Amino acid sequence: MSDKDKDTAQEPKAKPQRNVMIHAQYVKDLSFENPNAVAAHLEPTKQPQVEVGVNVNADKINETQYEVRLNVTAKASTEEKALFLVDLTYAAIVSVSDAEADEVNPLVMIEGPRLIFPFARAIISNMTRDGGFMPLNLQPVDFVAVYRHSLEQQRLAAQEATKQ
Repeated sequence: MSDKDKDTAQEPKAKPQRNVMIHAQYVKDLSFENPNAVAAHLEPTKQPQVEVGVNVNADKINETQYEVRLNVTAKASTEEKALFLVDLTYAAIVSVSDAEADEVNPLVMIEGPRLIFPFARAIISNMTRDGGFMPLNLQPVDFVAVYRHSLEQQRLAAQEATKQ
């Protein structure tokens, strides 16, 4: 056996590249509320507190495609009043190729939202700007942490169901 054959024999086999493909993306639901518009723009306000929530869901459409829904909510308020409320559900139809069955769910629930997040972020930024506020520029989201949190919530719900 030549040295080249030995090196090749010892190299671990690379896993095939897993691909998440987006076939379509769209706004599924969108809401912007500006409940105190006049007061918010006439009265000087303090730096608002902004609460942001992110949730991911997916449904199987057929054997190879899934609808991934990224729901982003944001509420800006001062001590006295709400300034704005944003609720966006941005969705995509995705498929996964070259993946084992146990890899599909994490890929759909992590890579799908990671790929569409920049578009949702831009919509929210434009919407808050068009509502008369400084654009809300969302920080990047750790979708692995969101996925793990979702799994933990499902595990806890299953435990509660077995107790009853």
